[in-house]
Amino acid sequence: MISKILVPTDGSKTAQKAGAYAVGLAKQLHASIIVMSVVDKRFMVSRTVLFKPSSRYVAESIEDYQQEAAEKYAEEIKKLCKKKGVQSKTVIKPGHPVEEIAKEAEKSKAGLIVMGSHGQSALAAATLGSVTYGVIHKDTTIPILVVKR
Repeated sequence: MISKILVPTDGSKTAQKAGAYAVGLAKQLHASIIVMSVVDKRFMVSRTVLFKPSSRYVAESIEDYQQEAAEKYAEEIKKLCKKKGVQSKTVIKPGHPVEEIAKEAEKSKAGLIVMGSHGQSALAAATLGSVTYGVIHKDTTIPILVVKR
């Protein structure tokens, strides 16, 4: 029986759709949700980002900016869990998304991973580095449910 569902999110509409699907499934199964977001630092070129919230520019570290974004993405799914009466927790980790998702699924003893996919072909997914494609082909025994856009 599935008692924990891992839901990785990057804030995309597809990830949010997968999150909603997972919450509905968790409600039916009386399972809990682990909402996960991975801060991918592989492609960081700069250490700060400038943005203009008002009449002056503000510098913020990219790590802080990405952490805040990851928390925001996870919070959207957590709100849905609360609304539906599904127990949830949030995990935010730095690293390579495919590796961290697989590690967290094993560590938390998730019975299912629910992820969104943009529906790319296998060749395009491999070329573009699709996280869903990577997790599907990762060496894990945990079932993966893919929700297409």
